[in-house]
Amino acid sequence: IVTSAAPQKCTAAVVNGNFDCGLEIQTRSVEQTLIPLVSQITTLINHKDKLKKTEKTLRAIQRVGQAVSVAVGRFVAVGEAIAAENEDLKDEMGLACFEARRAGTAIAQLTDVSSLEQCEGDGRSTVFSDRTGMVKAARMLLSSVTKVLVLADCIVIKQIISSRNKVLVTLEQLERVSTFQEFVQIFSQFGNEMVEFAHLTGDRQNDLKDEKKRARMAAARAVLEKCTMMLLTASKTCLRHPDCESARINKEAVFQRMRLALEQVIEIVTDTRSSGEAKALPISIYAGIKDFKVKVEGLRDSLYCVSCEAVAAQLEALMEKTEDFTDSAYTSHEQRETIIQLCQITRQETKQLINTWRHAQSLKAKEATDEMELSILKTCQSVSDLRRELHRVAVGRATELLKLHSDHLVLQALKASGGDGNLEAVADYAGTLTEHKEQLVETCRLLCHISGTEPLEITCIHAEETFRVIGPQIISAAQTLALHPTSKIAKENLDVFCEAWESQLCDMAILLKEINDVFEGRRGALIKPFSHDINFLKTVKAAKLDAEEQTTIAKLGLELCLLTSDVDSEVERWDEQDHEMVRLCQIISSMAYSMYLFTRILILSETEKLSDACQQLQVCAKTPVQGKSAIFQKVMQYNSYRLFLYISEWSR
Repeated sequence: IVTSAAPQKCTAAVVNGNFDCGLEIQTRSVEQTLIPLVSQITTLINHKDKLKKTEKTLRAIQRVGQAVSVAVGRFVAVGEAIAAENEDLKDEMGLACFEARRAGTAIAQLTDVSSLEQCEGDGRSTVFSDRTGMVKAARMLLSSVTKVLVLADCIVIKQIISSRNKVLVTLEQLERVSTFQEFVQIFSQFGNEMVEFAHLTGDRQNDLKDEKKRARMAAARAVLEKCTMMLLTASKTCLRHPDCESARINKEAVFQRMRLALEQVIEIVTDTRSSGEAKALPISIYAGIKDFKVKVEGLRDSLYCVSCEAVAAQLEALMEKTEDFTDSAYTSHEQRETIIQLCQITRQETKQLINTWRHAQSLKAKEATDEMELSILKTCQSVSDLRRELHRVAVGRATELLKLHSDHLVLQALKASGGDGNLEAVADYAGTLTEHKEQLVETCRLLCHISGTEPLEITCIHAEETFRVIGPQIISAAQTLALHPTSKIAKENLDVFCEAWESQLCDMAILLKEINDVFEGRRGALIKPFSHDINFLKTVKAAKLDAEEQTTIAKLGLELCLLTSDVDSEVERWDEQDHEMVRLCQIISSMAYSMYLFTRILILSETEKLSDACQQLQVCAKTPVQGKSAIFQKVMQYNSYRLFLYISEWSR
């Protein structure tokens, strides 16, 4: 079990083209917070040495420097508050805050050019006389502010890890329970912990920069969402029929899958793997074709950037992957022949390209010859035709399977056979479902080859794994029902697993549309996020903003303050100060920052209203009424409170 956040690396390089603070920024919120700061520092560093030192110029530079210093001061105050509340980060956060404050002060002093002649007279450095000092202060500021943000982000990671650990402990307790009463009590706690975990990981998923990580997080959270209900019914069935082997197998598979999903979430947020090595995605045919075309087209710029042998070897590796299509028992004879023919054409065109390429090299040519240019075009066209055919085959098969399984006849037959206690019929239909599972698993693998983006490849892998796991779980649930045909719990359990299968088929239909969108030049979305259902809402307690919320507000304040001063400094360059557009920009900028300050004051008082609203909602729900008028009034009042809570939750 991971018990602490892994150290994060952060890369924040942007001032004068080469600022690197040695850290890797993982989230968009941290990156977006740094953008205005980088913009301001760039403005100060990149000023022209021979810039005319007019009063407007001096005023603008001084305003930018003061804005940076003030904003950093506010930001550091929040960082110091976080350090005080987190002992393990106290020293590191304190040092980063100290460096940020010192750098902000240095920038303010260097940009204090209100009396430039006096500054030069008494030997005091300014942004005009000490460019090296400004670069050094800017570098320290960017590095220290980034460290503060990343350290604050580590707290979020620790919250997710802590939440996961609580879920794991409760999960182990659930696995060992022996009575219904004990199970109900622990499962209630488990539900609350899963809701907390869902919110934390949902926010993290939306904040991640890396699309592949977001897709992996979405897949893991989807597993947890669906498995929660499966865990409930599978555990109840096991408690009701403790000597049933199929019920035990069904339950253990659910617990194992949840543990793997929880572990995957932690691997994503900490950017580590339990094995210590990152698991690379298998290279898809689409990715292979894309890379192959890049190398071939790159020959136009350099005939010596890659070897002929490397291109030939890459093509053969690509051709080998097409065997997933041609070796499939579900690929028609016509489709197989077409794919093989396109592979032969691609090989021939590539061979011709290599011949012309070697001839050009023998002539010491510096660029591609006309003959070679023609071969490049033909090779790229042939490999594109191959990709188009593979896309047609995979999408066509997926469409047929979705249509075939839309009536869910096999699932209905398993339910009926199990309810009749007919083990023989269950075994027959289990064989049919296994065949369907294998078809869907293979189709997901083919879709992964042609999906077009790495996030969609991850989604295809998730779909493949889901069908692979749920198929046997449905069979074991059906066997349990056949052994205990009068058991309502066993019937409910089978229904839940069948619904999960049907849900995954719906997800596959969405995935298919997204793959087509990418193929046709439109981008699609990823797996639907973990539900944030209003039923999960609990009574909200009025409280002061915690460290994370304070950090968020500080980030926004820093960004707005810096953007406002950026607008002011930019409009100073306009010759026509009375220009209407300039005036409007200044007004909008000022209003934005004023709105932030105003909202900051009101947010606590608005939060306190939630507690009263939740209590009123509970009272309203429990109060008995009689008569149409009273019932109507109660329903309206109840819905009003629910709407208020929903809007409040959504706005967070």
